[in-house]
Amino acid sequence: MRIVMFYHTLLSDWNHGNAHFLRGIASELIAQGHEVDVYEPTDSWSYQSMVAEHGEKPIRKFRAAYPELASVRYELSTLNLNEVLGAADLVIVHEWNAHELVKRIGEHRAKFGKYVLLFHDTHHRMVTAPESMAAYELSHYDGVLAYGKVLKDLYEERRWARSAWTWHEAADLRVFHPIAGTVKLADLVWIGNWGDDERSAELREFLIEPVKKLKLKGRVYGVRYPDDAKRALADAGIEYAGWLPNYEVPRVFAQYKVTVHIPRRPYVKILPGIPTIRPFEAMACGIPMICSPWIDAENLFRPGKDYLVARDGNEMAELLSSVLRDANRAAELAKSGLETIRARHTCAHRVSELMEIYESFRPVGRRCRAASDAQQRVPTGAPEVVA
Repeated sequence: MRIVMFYHTLLSDWNHGNAHFLRGIASELIAQGHEVDVYEPTDSWSYQSMVAEHGEKPIRKFRAAYPELASVRYELSTLNLNEVLGAADLVIVHEWNAHELVKRIGEHRAKFGKYVLLFHDTHHRMVTAPESMAAYELSHYDGVLAYGKVLKDLYEERRWARSAWTWHEAADLRVFHPIAGTVKLADLVWIGNWGDDERSAELREFLIEPVKKLKLKGRVYGVRYPDDAKRALADAGIEYAGWLPNYEVPRVFAQYKVTVHIPRRPYVKILPGIPTIRPFEAMACGIPMICSPWIDAENLFRPGKDYLVARDGNEMAELLSSVLRDANRAAELAKSGLETIRARHTCAHRVSELMEIYESFRPVGRRCRAASDAQQRVPTGAPEVVA
């Protein structure tokens, strides 16, 4: 079938955490025989920032990493929805799109009504910027894909959508997997952006101070770090390495002994149960992970087995020291996390969930035949990789 996706950008992952999941879902859909068109605006801030800082080289590297993927870059003022959506079966519109585009696509769906139309929400703006989210016109959308049950419940309680489904992010195992035989360069790596002071204190307590206390050798990748944050990293002996293209994350994880996950405050205080993409990436790559306080409200993982949880900075230092000293404990953490990802949280799993949602809108007879065809296309298991 033909699937059209409107996202912030496929080409850039500069400060754009949704790129991993988008690329993985698009790759999986194509592998299952679907025709996929991804549209992104020419003025996306992620793409513009990446090119401004790094030129065209990242675009060439992206195409080498994802030869099956391409996007159509458009100007909103000249976008012809009749041409774009005329043959579509399923249309997914991400919440980082302009309000005008979201409205126009909804109006097109109301007028022509030949495709299933879903809105995809992967951010905390439902609670941190409700006015902006309420301004999206979703009355003509069939429903919302929300990347956490708490977010799904909010859409239903506020009656902002006809229907809502939980659709968590997941790991793209084509790209994110352990890399055997890699020499360890240092103790700890953290990959994440600074994030508008949404976790400034937490980064100091759970990353900077423990590394300084233990005198570990570490490195941090990410963007939008203010000067005072860079000074704090340097004072702790942590190298700041800037932006890391997302598809290079597996190579980097393989070079370090442990990583940490430090969620932004909204995902701890008001949207529990949404892990964001970082834990999926780390566990898929087979690196031991220790988290600052975070509640796995939906039982996605096995805390204490797939990863460890530190209640405060002192406990983070204790757990880091333990994992770095005990190779067997580190190996068990990595093995358990990878098992859970492969069993429950791959992009193939999420595509299966998406197809179930899509099929619920089709006549029963056609639905059964399509489900049978899809079952024959879905791979029977994750690719074999050596931890």
